[in-house]
Amino acid sequence: MRLPAQGWPALVGGGLLNVALGTYYAWSVFVPALEREFGWNRSQTSLVSTINMVMVPLMFVLAGFLQRRIGPRPIAVIGGALFVGGVLLASWAHSLLVLYLTWGVMVGAGVGFGYLVPITVGSKWFPHHRGLVNGIAIAIFAAGSGLFGPLGGMLVERIGWRATFQVLAGIFFVFTMAGAYLLKDPPPGYIALARKTSATGRPRTHPIDVPTAQMLRSPVFLALWLAYGLGATAGTMVISQLVPFARSAGFSAKTAAFALTIGAIGSASGRFFSGWLSDHLGRLHTLRAIVVVSMLATPMLYAWRQDLLAFYILLFFVYYCYGTQLSVYTALSGDFWGTKYLATNYGLLFLGFGVAAALGPVLGSRVFVTTGTYQYAFFASGGLACAALIILSIVRPPHQAAVAQTPALATENIS
Repeated sequence: MRLPAQGWPALVGGGLLNVALGTYYAWSVFVPALEREFGWNRSQTSLVSTINMVMVPLMFVLAGFLQRRIGPRPIAVIGGALFVGGVLLASWAHSLLVLYLTWGVMVGAGVGFGYLVPITVGSKWFPHHRGLVNGIAIAIFAAGSGLFGPLGGMLVERIGWRATFQVLAGIFFVFTMAGAYLLKDPPPGYIALARKTSATGRPRTHPIDVPTAQMLRSPVFLALWLAYGLGATAGTMVISQLVPFARSAGFSAKTAAFALTIGAIGSASGRFFSGWLSDHLGRLHTLRAIVVVSMLATPMLYAWRQDLLAFYILLFFVYYCYGTQLSVYTALSGDFWGTKYLATNYGLLFLGFGVAAALGPVLGSRVFVTTGTYQYAFFASGGLACAALIILSIVRPPHQAAVAQTPALATENIS
């Protein structure tokens, strides 16, 4: 697990940027205060999560095209500015439209731009530790909600949600701009030291760099795109409804807010440990195992929601599975199609997450408003995870034919 020293400033920069951006996962902590003040219902406030979660993959694709032309640092600055601006302007919201445009569109766009940079820059500095490095970057992103979510909940009770948004915006400005300054690609001609995988004992080689247009014609891409969206739906649903769901189960506001921390720990753990594990056991094997856990844990979370210990344990696993997918699919994209076009290739694969971003919050909120319970939403999410598992069980690496013909690729461990 020891990483070369040269790329560490980029990892630190990515951490500073991501810990701020990850706070968008803590949206549900602000929902009760907004609903009390304005009388908005759960479907209306949940649409904020839907908007920003959909904006993330859409802007990720745009940022990928721009990054190849203007470099990672300007993209990170744009992302930080949009995110901070959205949080700040949301503090003056008096209507749903303004809230949707600020915390929804602007915050989501900022995350989409900023989230791209640590992933792509880290993959270039540490190509032989792609799963681990992506896991670190994305785990820190998840940790943001665990750090700033409880802080935001405490501040809302003491100074109100408007002042809380303003305080957080000031903190996020410092974090995002400092992080953007440290993020840059390796110099021309940079060659990372190779390593041997513990799983095979053979040196990893670089896969073929597949242009985006060619990747889009691959059946493997479509299969992974669908599996990504279906598998991540359970996570996006629980994230968007977590605090209201915990309160409906009979827990106090403090207990419900602490659930954000448990979720953040679970998500960060999945992104880090499963990212590292996938370097050794293989990406597809890791994804299949995690989707099975998600398929079981999500319905069980509803069934045992009133037992606090079981609630926290199952919540950890739901978030762990969600975080794993965000980490491992990122590394898998580099394995299957190379790092040269990673910004755009993974950006388009990440649109599969957009399906989950749209489906999860709508599924949770609409089912609750219609039936008065989250039961059917949680069990439906388990069914969608089952569909993702079926797809992943038939996916094979796209270079299998090339591996059989090309000795240089025969050593590649890409599954």
